[in-house]
Amino acid sequence: MQENKSKIAVLVPCYNESKTIAKVVADFKAALPEATVYVYDNNSSDGTDEIARGAGAEVRYERRQGKGNVIRSMFRDIDADCYLMIDGDDTYPADHAREMCRLVLEEGCDMVIGDRLSGTYFQENKRPFHNFGNVLVRRLINYIFHSDVKDIMTGYRAFSRPFVKHFPVLSKGFEIETEMTIHALDKNFYLREIPVMYRDRPAGSVSKLNTYKDGFKVLLTIMRLFRDYKPLAFFSIFALLFLLVGMVLFVPVLTDYLHTGLVPRFPTLIASGFLVVVGLLFFFTGVVLEVIGKKHRQLFEILMNK
Repeated sequence: MQENKSKIAVLVPCYNESKTIAKVVADFKAALPEATVYVYDNNSSDGTDEIARGAGAEVRYERRQGKGNVIRSMFRDIDADCYLMIDGDDTYPADHAREMCRLVLEEGCDMVIGDRLSGTYFQENKRPFHNFGNVLVRRLINYIFHSDVKDIMTGYRAFSRPFVKHFPVLSKGFEIETEMTIHALDKNFYLREIPVMYRDRPAGSVSKLNTYKDGFKVLLTIMRLFRDYKPLAFFSIFALLFLLVGMVLFVPVLTDYLHTGLVPRFPTLIASGFLVVVGLLFFFTGVVLEVIGKKHRQLFEILMNK
């Protein structure tokens, strides 16, 4: 193994995790003694930063609220060969840390996903709507992007340096996991998944994820990324819808004309023509954006080779 020659950074985004952060830092320092554990405090009011510092972590601060903002700063600030991201709530054991880093450092993986959903997640997680949301997001993304990722929203991941330094973080909150998964799929990064154990938060530790508010944001993020990464498919859906409605309105007008030689319903004819034109505009918008997207992917590959 070459891990002792490589720099590993353990990244822990935190907001009010005083109940668990000391154990998380200690567990990952024990699992990866050669790594540096970075705790990024996101405006905690319960002394999370001091507890983490006392446990041996290097503590830094991100004042803009939101997990996406924290990860943006982590990725920009820290230089390493392998980045291991873990939540500060002690829901993921450190047992899998070394294997995840090995896959990045030795096998060339760009992202290793700690798959909770194939393990104990559904038994441990006591929030049924979280379970439903995880399954829904997984099915949507796998259908849209023709993939087979088993856990889209896990907070336990390992990354290569090329992925971290070329990932454009746009999300500000909990949508960030969805965004990085879709980016990896679109840019053909090398993904691996390994099943990991999951345990529910200990007593006194409160989740910051709002099931409905953040779940809605995740769904909006999926639609936005679907539009951005698959514009032809996205706009073709609307194009087909408008074309079908336009044709449904046009058929009776055409039937009347064939039977009588007259067009008694001019407003319907005008409306159907307008809908068909809008449908065609949607389709050609998708075509143009698809070409632009392909050019951006080509430029991204050139940038990756520099």
